[in-house]
Amino acid sequence: MGLSKTERRERIHRRIRKVSFGTAERPRMSVFRSNKEIYAQLIDDNKGVTLASASSRDKEMSKAKGTKSEIAAQVGKVIAEKAIKAGIEKVAFDRGGNLYHGRVKALAEGAREAGLKF
Repeated sequence: MGLSKTERRERIHRRIRKVSFGTAERPRMSVFRSNKEIYAQLIDDNKGVTLASASSRDKEMSKAKGTKSEIAAQVGKVIAEKAIKAGIEKVAFDRGGNLYHGRVKALAEGAREAGLKF
């Protein structure tokens, strides 16, 4: 019997996490996508701390209008601005087991447009 969508995503995420690791100089940008919202955070895996985060549920994003992909691109720009303000230019992208397509891709491209490199 095949895997459910959730089991498949979790398996892929475990496989990605074996090689994706964040440091203080190059943190891991972790993306979580639910049905309605999207979240991104910069994680230093050495210390186990979150350096910056942004989501579509934040106060500044609550006024955002548009499709879910457009909102994801705005979240990418917000996380990139927070990262640059914290002195971070490069990140390791962790798509969280999701395909690099749709909202995940829009978030990544929004972060790249705002000056983040990965």
